[in-house]
Amino acid sequence: MKLSKLLGNRLKEAPKDASLISHILLYRAGYIRQNAAGIYSYLPLAYKTMKKIIDIVREEMDKVDGQEVLLPSMNPREMWDKTGRYQSIGSELIRFQDRNEKDYVLAMTHEEAVAFLGKSELFSYKQIPFMIYQFQLKFRDEPRSRGGLVRVREFTMKDAYSFHLDDKDLQEYYYKVHEAYSNIFSRTGLKNYISVQSDVGMMGGKLAHEFMLLCDDGEDTLIICPECEYKANKEIARCRLEEFREKPLPMEKVHTPGQKTIEQVAGFLDKKIEQTGKAVFYYDDTNEQLIFVLIRGDLEVNETKLKNRLKSKEIRFATDEEILKTGAYPGYASILNLKSSDGLKILIDESVLTSDNLVVGANEKDYHYINFNLKRDYPDAEIFDLYSVPENSVCPECGNKLKLSKGIEIGNIFQLGDKYTKSYEIQVLDQDGKPQTPMMCSYGIGIGRLLASVVEESHDENGIIWPMSIAPFQVHLLCLSKKEDAARKASDDLYKELLEQGIEVLYDERKESPGIKFADADLIGIPVQIIISDRNIETGEFEIRLRKSKDSRNLSYSSDYIKEIKNIISKELSLCRR
Repeated sequence: MKLSKLLGNRLKEAPKDASLISHILLYRAGYIRQNAAGIYSYLPLAYKTMKKIIDIVREEMDKVDGQEVLLPSMNPREMWDKTGRYQSIGSELIRFQDRNEKDYVLAMTHEEAVAFLGKSELFSYKQIPFMIYQFQLKFRDEPRSRGGLVRVREFTMKDAYSFHLDDKDLQEYYYKVHEAYSNIFSRTGLKNYISVQSDVGMMGGKLAHEFMLLCDDGEDTLIICPECEYKANKEIARCRLEEFREKPLPMEKVHTPGQKTIEQVAGFLDKKIEQTGKAVFYYDDTNEQLIFVLIRGDLEVNETKLKNRLKSKEIRFATDEEILKTGAYPGYASILNLKSSDGLKILIDESVLTSDNLVVGANEKDYHYINFNLKRDYPDAEIFDLYSVPENSVCPECGNKLKLSKGIEIGNIFQLGDKYTKSYEIQVLDQDGKPQTPMMCSYGIGIGRLLASVVEESHDENGIIWPMSIAPFQVHLLCLSKKEDAARKASDDLYKELLEQGIEVLYDERKESPGIKFADADLIGIPVQIIISDRNIETGEFEIRLRKSKDSRNLSYSSDYIKEIKNIISKELSLCRR
């Protein structure tokens, strides 16, 4: 490909509101153009890279006996009604009607379609386990599309689904795909990625893992123990909470005039914040009820955990008027003298059990209780894990200090169990001829997001640095001569020879200055650069340079230079092998 003919201009200015370096560089280098919020055109350079990523993913899925299919993106409402997700998923799911006023969705994920297929095709244990996968364009109406390709609304996803007859088989295959995902990310050139336990979210099931690229600009917070294997997304993470034990004392009502916040009350009564109980009120829009959460005063409610517990799509903080209607008093609220009802649900975080003689509200202005002990004073309490892991916490497994890191999600896998197969009443006959309900797993990778994540990890101040395995071209040939001379002829001849040898080459034959050509080459990021100029043509040589390290040397036209170029390409490819 000659650069003068390549669609996609190199630009000096970054797009407005771009914050991630991958967004800036992919835009400036002519890889992507934005059509609307979260909707992008992938230009030739980007699409060539995406196809190479897809080839790697396909190879690894085939190695674990995956079978490639293509499922419809347009699903009738009835398919999603069966699993309850037509109602439970919010506005991010696109719902529409056809000309006959029949309801449909644009599938953002394909569990329903796969279960529908399984219902018609599965009948015997001999067919299981099996996995199907696809590369499919999907649409998710994200409320906050940002970060270029990292959070989009329209995207290409590799999604895969496996069926299993028992939990042993499910676990074995799940971790086999887990290993395949590690192979994929290593082969695309990523180095700094980890797997963490994660929230099952709208997918359902009992266990999920996310593969995360560790990145300071990532939108996810990860809780990692450097000393043991504990790693989790903050949405589900736990820690070992410090305990504050003392002999329980009689509960006593005390006057706390004007002391409404936890900090004010603790200071007024000369208590540690950890010795207080904090009342947090939410309104659950999905289930239309008020939620009262009691949590230790030094901790915050993890709203993902809370929404999962409530099976709610949306919660918000309650207003003072809504709180007063329950009999509680804002700023002095307490679970004492309150009970769960149709309009009020009381949830108590497990942290409340770690401190004796807590300070809690009295449901009366300017008054609190001291020496509240949960088991004694509210014995029928339901206890849940609702806290968000704070900084400087210790590992729940080994007790060492946890580390908080940022990350970008690059893939996810879910153990779905029988959520979907039960909904579709799928049964197969086992070895004894008895009907059994199989279980499922699902596995996803966003292709565009993976492309952007590689750029997040692999770049410098001048532009992108592609790993050889997914680079749009292997070699970037630069002719630095503006004249029709020996250097121009040598460049044209080498370009043709490289193509004949099956080497992917982008040829910058434009009559631009060397400065512009070098800047464009570094911005585009092809791993090997070959430079032919009037100066080196006189010595019968050309320069070969690595984009990543800037290491360079001259090759003679009298040498077996094609073999040497292929060796360099092969060596760079080997760096991406697992």
